[in-house]
Amino acid sequence: MFSLKGLLPDRKRTVGLDVGSSSIKLVEILDASEGYLLNNFSQVPLEKGIIVEGSIVDANALSERIRGLFKISGCNTKRVVTSLSGHKVISKKATFPTLEADELRQLINDEAGNYLPFDDVKDVSFDFQILGESEGNPGQMDVVLVAAKKDIVQNYVDAIQKAGLKAVIMDVDSFALETMYETNYDFEEHDVVVLVNIGASITNINVVKGGQSIFTRDVSMGGQSITDSIQEKLGVPFEEAERIKIEAAKENAHPVGGSQINPLSFAEPLFMEIERSIDYFRSTHGGEYIKELILSGGSAKIGGIVETLTQRLSIDTQIVNPFQNITYNKKIFDPVTIEDIGPVAALGIGLALRRVDDL
Repeated sequence: MFSLKGLLPDRKRTVGLDVGSSSIKLVEILDASEGYLLNNFSQVPLEKGIIVEGSIVDANALSERIRGLFKISGCNTKRVVTSLSGHKVISKKATFPTLEADELRQLINDEAGNYLPFDDVKDVSFDFQILGESEGNPGQMDVVLVAAKKDIVQNYVDAIQKAGLKAVIMDVDSFALETMYETNYDFEEHDVVVLVNIGASITNINVVKGGQSIFTRDVSMGGQSITDSIQEKLGVPFEEAERIKIEAAKENAHPVGGSQINPLSFAEPLFMEIERSIDYFRSTHGGEYIKELILSGGSAKIGGIVETLTQRLSIDTQIVNPFQNITYNKKIFDPVTIEDIGPVAALGIGLALRRVDDL
């Protein structure tokens, strides 16, 4: 479990807030007698330019949209778990002497320049997860480090506070997906699975082994780049380009001027980046067998994307089901809605599952 330090939590109820570049999603999960219960899922669009490459450009506009989201959702919970992603967050695996957590934190503080690409650790919020004994280095342990500049973190905290809320945990997108996966999927100690979340402008790639992250990468492109390419190529409005991306791809072709264009062809740059990431992982981790790839995000709904990735990567690919071990309030949701929102809610569900007791 990860949280960027400096945000002091308590034990009161929290709600997950997934802040993307094209929409904001709210997810509330309750601890019920039968386990976890989805009690609220709401989303609102976010205009272009408010968030760019993971950084807040217009904090006032973001606060207004967050406030509006909570209003339409009817959610009274004021304590928020949110996350960062993209190149504003540094995530890396490193090997350390076997230490207790407090000792390790002090070591990183004292020798930050050796582990984190920042000039001054005082400007950085960081956290880590100890993975266990290093297979190739006896007496050493593998650790995943996560860090972000404090001003980036503070900008999100301030925008949320201005909306009348309080950020109590700042997570990372890739690791929020890991939390969702751990809750909903059965896995063995040596199972290697790739979690890919295609957001509007950023695609998160997290390779987990036995439920723990061993490789992460964020790619600065996503569903928006596919829509933009369709819009530019076909000369259609944004809404039509979105429809073509999701719907026409199911037929594998879209008629244009008497010819057939496969909308999946516009996703080629993204497919190549995912493929490069998997190839790099395989080359640096001894060619470990990958059991499956689990796809989430709005663009997971693109027709034919599962089959395309399965063929290109030679990995069984499936759409995420974040409700395998989470029930839902049947007074609010129906099975069709639950199936529909699954891919876009996956990251927010990972955030909503976080409890301050985890820290």
